[in-house]
Amino acid sequence: MKTTSTVRTPRRMSPEERDRVIFEGAIGLARESGLESLTVRAVAQRVGVTPALVAHYRPVMDAFLSEVFGEIVGAEREEVMAGFAAEHGVRENLFRMVETLLDGGRDDVTLVWVQAWALGVRNETLAARVRTEMDLWQSAIEEHLARAVAAGEIAASRTDTAAWMLLAMIDGMNAHSLVKWAPHDRADLARRVLSVALDHPDDPAPSRDAPRASLSSRK
Repeated sequence: MKTTSTVRTPRRMSPEERDRVIFEGAIGLARESGLESLTVRAVAQRVGVTPALVAHYRPVMDAFLSEVFGEIVGAEREEVMAGFAAEHGVRENLFRMVETLLDGGRDDVTLVWVQAWALGVRNETLAARVRTEMDLWQSAIEEHLARAVAAGEIAASRTDTAAWMLLAMIDGMNAHSLVKWAPHDRADLARRVLSVALDHPDDPAPSRDAPRASLSSRK
């Protein structure tokens, strides 16, 4: 008995599906090789399409880089902040956050951050997104610190400054680690610095007339 086989024609992707495939391919490439690896040709090769198709769906590369960056670092922030457990105090939650961010297992995201800071010098669209994401991190941490101050758990009163210092320490140590220049136990050093920030009363507050600037406007 003669049998025949039917070759099924692959289903044509909708424009939304194609755009999502290109976007997810760019995210995967950035996680592996950093934002600097994102070119039209590299993304096209990653997802198996022509460079012209990538350029059709993502014609403005500066905006594309910004969106990829925001997706990667935003997902990390949501994951880390979701780890704050109600049964633990703010101090314990912050210690856990520091350990999570400095355990060496997030170098892919660290590289994305470092390259975004550098590329943002000439890419204002990306720079604006970097400032937004940094402000979101700072405000999320400041919110927890303010709650701890209200509960009498910590002595720091300038929670915006404490949050800024904590982020600067984490970002700096992680950036240093990319070139293997960092303390052997980054998390331990960070915990010590964090303890000082939480337990040391701040200097007298500045004049009421002095505005409190957000991270994105500080120079």
